[in-house]
Amino acid sequence: MLLAEPTQRIVSQSPIRSGHLISAPQPRPASMPKSASQHPGPPGNGRPRACCFLALSLALSGLALPATAQADPAATPASAAEAPLPSPAPLNPWAGTLELYGFLPIHTTGSTTVRGFTADTDLWLPAVIPLIQMVASARGSIEYDRFGVLADLSYSRLGDELSRTTPRGLLTGKAAISTNLGIYDLALRYRLGARESAVASAGTWTVIPYAGVRLVDAGLGVEAEVRGNGPFGLRLQRQGTLNHTWAQPLLGTQATVFLTPRLRAFGRADIGGFGLGGEQDLSGNAQLGLGYAVGNSTDLNVSWRYMGLAYDNGAARSNGFTNYQNGVEVGLKFFF
Repeated sequence: MLLAEPTQRIVSQSPIRSGHLISAPQPRPASMPKSASQHPGPPGNGRPRACCFLALSLALSGLALPATAQADPAATPASAAEAPLPSPAPLNPWAGTLELYGFLPIHTTGSTTVRGFTADTDLWLPAVIPLIQMVASARGSIEYDRFGVLADLSYSRLGDELSRTTPRGLLTGKAAISTNLGIYDLALRYRLGARESAVASAGTWTVIPYAGVRLVDAGLGVEAEVRGNGPFGLRLQRQGTLNHTWAQPLLGTQATVFLTPRLRAFGRADIGGFGLGGEQDLSGNAQLGLGYAVGNSTDLNVSWRYMGLAYDNGAARSNGFTNYQNGVEVGLKFFF
């Protein structure tokens, strides 16, 4: 037959893999008997059937292979690394802080001089607490880029009253004394290092020197009364006050370094006065502590603080006072 020889040549020279290897029918040896299950048919009927199956396999393979072997580069999506990253939002140049704090002086020493007469003070915290009449304090800052202003405001008022009656009950004496001290700082500042924050990577640091003015307002009030309990109703009352307010030049610095992303160490030191407001005019602070972030924008601060203030007007019958305190300061600081 005409088709048998070409078909046999194609099959023997080009075996095609399309899932399975298709091989041409091999001639059966003459000694092998025909299977009884084969259907009788006309001579040469198996070769055209194999040719049709082979042609169909070639057609299917030719359609499938190019689609899987070649990929259109334009259709390949870009990888995540090659995708353009969104640009970060611009940093707001404005920032600020606010801290509400309380100072607990463990030990207080000092003196008060009125017209040349001096009285000394030496008190520990348990003795100070009953004398507290009013305490308020806060500090804060606001900056634009690296320049800014800061303020530290504190006010305290202590007082006590004493009453005594003579053994026979003829006279009763009363005395009341009160002291108030207000310290108000206002300064310009410049920031070195990272912006202040509650959370940052370990090793992040900030140093802020500042210069400005400190306003000191000190007052002393004394009231005494002697009253007779007899028929004449004797009564003698005297009271006096001493108040003085003055300004001091102020220089200081504060620094922070993060030990862990939420734990930071901080310190502060300043000095004011320099003897410009009187014969003796000097004030200062030294502070060292730790702060822990209780949120992404809030810090709980605990520190040791020393504060000193000394003033004397230098008159012949001078007025002045000294006040030295050291103790623990606890504050809650907000960053915004």
